[in-house]
Amino acid sequence: MAEVTEGSQEAMSWNDYYRRRDAMDAIVDYAENNPTGALPFAEVPEAVEVFTGPEELLLALHYKWTLKLTGRLGLAQAEAERDPSIDLVDAVSRAWRTTATGFPVLRRLVDQGIAAYPSALRPGVESEYRMLALAAGLAEPHETRDEITRVGAAFVALVRSASDRTERRRHPVEQLFRRLVASA
Repeated sequence: MAEVTEGSQEAMSWNDYYRRRDAMDAIVDYAENNPTGALPFAEVPEAVEVFTGPEELLLALHYKWTLKLTGRLGLAQAEAERDPSIDLVDAVSRAWRTTATGFPVLRRLVDQGIAAYPSALRPGVESEYRMLALAAGLAEPHETRDEITRVGAAFVALVRSASDRTERRRHPVEQLFRRLVASA
């Protein structure tokens, strides 16, 4: 274990990292098998051993969610840069929904954590809102943090409430071309 000095944080060893990862996986597995329950912190011994409490566990779960979402956002932005017909807002919306669909238990635990421990998770959630607002081009970096956060929160609320369209939005010229080809 690394030595702790004044003003520094204790470094996490690889062993600590793997124990925390395994504990989070055990929490997600437990929650998947018990979908109606709250955060199963006390029910998973691995979690009790490596996390100081439910708040620390939820911060780690939110961080895991953020890593998965950030990866999908990066892919969506790269695709939108290559193809100008892709709407950035739609691409970011799809990235959020795809991540939520791919990791539903993780998303549920994070949502439950936000409701149960709002002050602990607020900084991370607000950071996620800002990331989404900026990635979708709905806000600019020069705007105030509060404004970007507000836009991002509204964006997430809309993404959550919108039905997931399976067909991507087509460019109007592409739609016309398809109609002309079909009528020929």
